[in-house]
Amino acid sequence: MTKTLRLAGLVAGAVMVLSACTPSATTGPTAPSGATTPPVTEAPSMAPTEAPTLSGSLNVWHTYASGAGTEKDTYDAIVADIMAKNPDLTITTTVQNFFSPGSIFEKYSLEVATGGGPDMFIVPNDSLGAQVRQNLLQPLDDMVTADQLGQFAPLSVEGCRVDGQLYCIPESLKAVGFYYDKSKIPTPPTTTDELLAAVEDGSVVLGANQGAYHQFGYWAAFGGQLMDDTGKCVADTTGVGDAHQFFADLKDAGAQWSGANNYAKVAAAFKQGQVTALVAGPWASGGYKETLGDNLAVAALQSGPSGPSQPLTGTDGWFINPNSANQELAVAVALLISTEYEQQFVDQSGHVPAYTGATISDPITQGFAEAVANGFPRPQNKELDNFWGNFDNALNEVIDKGTDAQEAVAAACAAMNAANNK
Repeated sequence: MTKTLRLAGLVAGAVMVLSACTPSATTGPTAPSGATTPPVTEAPSMAPTEAPTLSGSLNVWHTYASGAGTEKDTYDAIVADIMAKNPDLTITTTVQNFFSPGSIFEKYSLEVATGGGPDMFIVPNDSLGAQVRQNLLQPLDDMVTADQLGQFAPLSVEGCRVDGQLYCIPESLKAVGFYYDKSKIPTPPTTTDELLAAVEDGSVVLGANQGAYHQFGYWAAFGGQLMDDTGKCVADTTGVGDAHQFFADLKDAGAQWSGANNYAKVAAAFKQGQVTALVAGPWASGGYKETLGDNLAVAALQSGPSGPSQPLTGTDGWFINPNSANQELAVAVALLISTEYEQQFVDQSGHVPAYTGATISDPITQGFAEAVANGFPRPQNKELDNFWGNFDNALNEVIDKGTDAQEAVAAACAAMNAANNK
């Protein structure tokens, strides 16, 4: 199946704030109008131009070693090839942790604020809006041409913008899906009721990543909405509490929760066959393929009583340090990797490419391309800055302490509104 990502409806969806879940308080969220999957079999619409010889030095940060996949090996091979073809170019890479404490976002912010930091780093656009508002990122509109941006899916480019201004070179798009071992689960559950029943009877041994990002998609299935169009948190008056009760019910039924953002725990359990299903993203597919082989499959998150689940759709991009003396070189390397080398990330690490010249042949990657197209585009409004910590805490309260789901969500929403002066 060949589809093309389109921008129609995206801007309106993003401005609507993390309506995680719905444009209204009573219905589940809708995907951006016209958004479908990136191209999978079409010939490139614009072939990359031959890159000039590059020279100089770059310091790059990434978090590829934090996942369960093969991203670091793919990146290392790409960088080695680039340097072999450009003998006057040196790229020094520092691996950072994705999760707090000491996350790449925290370290970058501290170093840049004191005049330091890497020349460039690659991360999801999780904190893009917050970092722009702190003047921690270099605007790129004057460094990238319209033709260069035209090589990327519009959805990915929009994911690099804040208030219409460009702050990253897109690399890939991502949203989570439901991984499962099809040798043990021939037919995956399609509804939240079916999933709960399957966990209860043992036909699905579920590993659950304990973080707001991974579980956010289920909010829509219960009619949940994070904020209204003014940025006020309304999770406590929509279905978000019901979604958290579903998470508690899964634990009671036997789901194995990871603990706070302990992604490695459930990833290892899935590889070792201790769990047979989990919610995770395309970045992990390479590692899972190595252990599960043809038994690996991916499906959409289950629908609920209010409609389909909608995971957050984000853009991974190359961000440039405003302190860097090598900004033009950094942009050139970012464009090179995201175009001429992107097929390696697609084939070897399961990335859903931002570059429209890359093709998808693997059914796992194609499944995530569909998840991306049907997800909820991650907004960058300032109120979102106070979402992550508060709602990670709400989930931890429910899972680890047995706090009432509605009370935990209400407390998180109140704290978010207080921080946002709402």
